[in-house]
Amino acid sequence: MQTKQRLFICYPKCSTCKKAEKWLDEHNIEYTERHIVENNPSYDELKKWFSESGLPLKKFFNTSGLLYKEMKLKDKLPTMSEDEQLKLLSTNGMLVKRPLLVDGNEVLIGFKETEWTETLL
Repeated sequence: MQTKQRLFICYPKCSTCKKAEKWLDEHNIEYTERHIVENNPSYDELKKWFSESGLPLKKFFNTSGLLYKEMKLKDKLPTMSEDEQLKLLSTNGMLVKRPLLVDGNEVLIGFKETEWTETLL
């Protein structure tokens, strides 16, 4: 039986990412860690994850981040196509909501302990 490879995409300085990582470790959940800035999700990855998640694309944006605010994306996103939004997300890891956990075709965005427990345990 092959084990699924979970991908944990995070920003190590982020307190929410640290909580999520601690939770994964406490529950003995194996994962591969990926630094969201050093190895930003690609357009193809984001497109696949967005499709599999069933979530609105806005959920993938780090709406509380400085870059999001500096770029005034709150005003720009509604007029952009999904494709344009995905391309924008793939340009900078700081635009992407974190942590992201990709487990097969399950995609978890942000850390909500109840959601992670229901999905992973």
